[in-house]
Amino acid sequence: MGSLADGTGNNYEFTLNALDPEEFRRQGHRIIDFLADYYRDIEKYPVRSQVEPGYLHKLLPDSAPNHPEPIQTILQDVETHIIPGITHWQSPNYFAYFPSSGSIAGFLGEMLSTGFNVVGFNWLSSPAATELETIVMDWLGKMLKLPNCFLFSGNGGGVLQGTTCEAILCTLIASRDRMLNKIGWENIGKLVVYGSDQTHCALQKGARIAGIHPNNFRPVSTSRLTAFGLSPDSLRSAILADLEARLVPLFLCATIGTTSSTAVDPIGPLCDVAKEFGIWVHVDAAYAGSACICPEYRHFMDGVENANSFSLNAHKWFFTTLDCCCLWVKDPSALIKALSTNPDYLRNNATETNTVVDYKDWQITLSRRFRAMKLWLVLRSYGVTNLRNFLRTHVKMAKHFEGLVIMDKRFEIVVPTTFAMVCFRLLPPPVTVHANELNQRFLESMNSSGRVYMTHAEVGGVYMIRFAVGATLTEERHVIAAWKVAQEHAGIVLTTC
Repeated sequence: MGSLADGTGNNYEFTLNALDPEEFRRQGHRIIDFLADYYRDIEKYPVRSQVEPGYLHKLLPDSAPNHPEPIQTILQDVETHIIPGITHWQSPNYFAYFPSSGSIAGFLGEMLSTGFNVVGFNWLSSPAATELETIVMDWLGKMLKLPNCFLFSGNGGGVLQGTTCEAILCTLIASRDRMLNKIGWENIGKLVVYGSDQTHCALQKGARIAGIHPNNFRPVSTSRLTAFGLSPDSLRSAILADLEARLVPLFLCATIGTTSSTAVDPIGPLCDVAKEFGIWVHVDAAYAGSACICPEYRHFMDGVENANSFSLNAHKWFFTTLDCCCLWVKDPSALIKALSTNPDYLRNNATETNTVVDYKDWQITLSRRFRAMKLWLVLRSYGVTNLRNFLRTHVKMAKHFEGLVIMDKRFEIVVPTTFAMVCFRLLPPPVTVHANELNQRFLESMNSSGRVYMTHAEVGGVYMIRFAVGATLTEERHVIAAWKVAQEHAGIVLTTC
């Protein structure tokens, strides 16, 4: 401790060492205990936050404190002010969006990563951070049965990005540069990017950032006839029309498990079409890719050997905390050529040049976290068999919910359940409000109760409710309770039509 004058004639004490080991230990234990109690009590909280916009500004001071405050005071404010404003993604009654599943191993790996606080932009900056990442990416690639050409052992390679948005942007930039180096940069306005009308909006955002003309983004229409998957014939028609207009087909994003309905694009046939026209194919398996470690789901990846890149989010349905997007590429040099910078102060030693991976050249940012630590702990702490069984349990619970929906004639399943998300809706009685309006009211009624949280999508003009199982703490009893909430609020909404 030391003391300083604060300019008013008063002295105050201050901590010289912000990383004092004993203080670290004391406060760290308090934080761990706080989080353990949070998970013990998480079912007590409304799943979706019930606060109004601006609530926190009314509760906290206008400026930061001049003097230190004890951790117990800060945690009391977390309990009183912050937790009411949290939507509890780890609640067992959370069925919204897609899961952001956590685990003890994921949390502890995050603690180690944060504790070491290394900035592993190149190999020399922290060799273990780089080399562990190459190892776990090959481990997970082998679990997925990715072709060897995507692994470091086969001259491909994997990298941990923050999100799918980053993975799509990096591969899009790599494909853009590769193409423009052939046809001339003056032709950037002719490049065309393809997806389906179900493809995640990250593709459109990435195309915009990469300089693709807004008129050259092609969301190809899908329908119930193809279970909302992208038809190779429809893709071919779009490409031929663009060639006729003297445009240049560049990039296709195919999806395994779309956000709206978990639709699966036929990877093999789409790659066959793309290959004819020299189009880079990225496979976005952000949600459902995790399930593909199970042999019964691996067939959804058939044909991936003809794609250029593949990604999944381990922070969605693989028990690894946000953020952790796994991206594999067949040709790392395409990323490196497009994304590398080599100022003198970032170079490795001369003896290491061209023999090591510098992940700064595989991503948008320079700085990067030690994400491999948490994925390594998840893989080692649970093992392949348990990870598969976790995923299968979630699918089983979703199938149970689907069965309950089918038995109640007031509801219908909008699209078949493929993974662990059920898409359903409430059927309107004759001569009443439109079905879409009815289901909007139904969903808000359920979510306002605080007992569950679900979200919606609109596919083919149909407003439907998405029930996504995947929170780590969810058990069958929570699924049954959620169905009871749905039945109860269906009755409420229908009686007020």
